[in-house]
Order: sequence, then structure tokens, then C-alpha cells
Amino acid sequence: MVSRKLIFLTVLIISQMGAIGGERYRPRLKRASGLASASESIEGKEIIERMIHKLRGHLNISELEMTVVRPNWSRTLKMKIWDDRSRKRVFIRVLEPAKDQGISFLRLGYNLWNYMPKVEKVMKIPPSMMLQPWMGSDFTNDDLVKESSYIDDYDHKIAGKEEKEGLSILKIELTPHPNAPVVWGKVIFWVREKDDLPVREHFLDERGNVIKELNFMEFKKMDGILLPSRWEMTPMTKENQKTVLNFLSIDFDPVPPIPDSVFTEKNLKL
Repeated sequence: MVSRKLIFLTVLIISQMGAIGGERYRPRLKRASGLASASESIEGKEIIERMIHKLRGHLNISELEMTVVRPNWSRTLKMKIWDDRSRKRVFIRVLEPAKDQGISFLRLGYNLWNYMPKVEKVMKIPPSMMLQPWMGSDFTNDDLVKESSYIDDYDHKIAGKEEKEGLSILKIELTPHPNAPVVWGKVIFWVREKDDLPVREHFLDERGNVIKELNFMEFKKMDGILLPSRWEMTPMTKENQKTVLNFLSIDFDPVPPIPDSVFTEKNLKL
């Protein structure tokens, strides 16, 4: 029961969970000058590509706190993330509290493994558990492995533009390709036009209902790059419940680079 409860999704990590990148690593993509319908799909895709690239870069190491809030309780975990976006590899290790220390996750492509120190067992997460909560939070195991599909598995459309607190915000709708291996019927991002940073994300089912909302806030410079340091995931059908990610630090393109040995099943047990 404890094992199942502790298995989780980034940066968007995390989702998306987990980890972030910087402006200096932006792909060199030409921006369209307007919202002409003929270029909506191309421009929308480019904005999402720049957004993901800016949040995560090519390679980074970050530390964050994840707080799971429920009506009658809350718990906070501190973790460290090694993120190699260019090779679709992520390693996550829980640092605190002591009772959860050493719990680890390894993602290689679309495959995910979990290590539980209390039972000294490595388990590959089966497809049937991909929608289960990750570490008891409002993210899921699927969130950890599918962020790259935002580019490959969806059509992109600039659906609107609005002003908020003096900023121009673009609304970008992502609609899955036919037979794409995705969970959501649609994903919607609201992105700051001036710097491609996200402010909000909606996850919709096939009927168009908003199931979850992810808000990006508390923008500040981390490793010299302006980024949202606080991410809040809220399930729309459950009251007084959310999961908050607070990024404490991040190091883009660390020197020396992250060794390949980090992204191994052996490292899960160390």
C-alpha cells in the first residue's frame, strides 16, 4: 500500500515536472510577425518548442520541493532531478524527509522505473499504472514520460490573444493526432508573447471538460534565466486539493556534464 501510494507523472516535472532550461539555449526558430491563419499551426508549434526549450534547456540539474495539499493534511518532499532532455533521460531522487529518502525514479524515453529503499526493489511502471498519482500528488506517472509528445503527437493552433497585467498572452490549443498515444482530448497553454514563458495550462478530456489546471507563477531569475519558480497543479473536480512545485535551484549545462552512469538502473539503488 505504501509502495503504491508513493509511485507517481514535470517540468512540464515535473511534467512537465521536472526541470527547466534557459533562454540562452533557445532553438533558432523564426517567429511569425502576426496571427495569420495560414501560419497558425506552424507558429503555434514553434512557440511550444521554444517554451519547452526555455523551461528545460538541453541539460540541467535542479532541486525542488513538492508539497501535496489535501483537505486534512499536507506533506512536503525535497528532491533532486538530473534532466538530459536531448536524450530523453531523467533521474529523480528524493532527499527529504528521512522516511522517503532514497526513493528514486529513472525515465528512459517512454519507460519509467521506480526504486523503493524499504523493500529494496526496482519496479518498472507498467502501462496500467501510468495514470496513477506520482508520489501521491496531482501529477501522474504519465506526466513524467510524455512531455515530448507535446511536439510530436499534437496539432498546434493559436486560438486567441489577451492582455493580462500589461502582458500580451497567447492562447495555444494542442489537439492530438488521430490514434496518438496520449491521454488528453486537448491541452491548452497560455504563453507570454514577449518571452515564451507559460502562465497556465489546461488538461481537457475528450468531451472538452477541464480536468486539471497547472499555473506557473513567481517568475524570477534562476541561474541567470527568468523562469516560473512555482508550479501549482489543481484537479478541477476535487476541492481543497493541489500539488505545488517550488524550484529551489537549477544549473543549466553543468560542468562536468552529467555522466551516463546517472541514468542507469544500478544508480537507482545507490
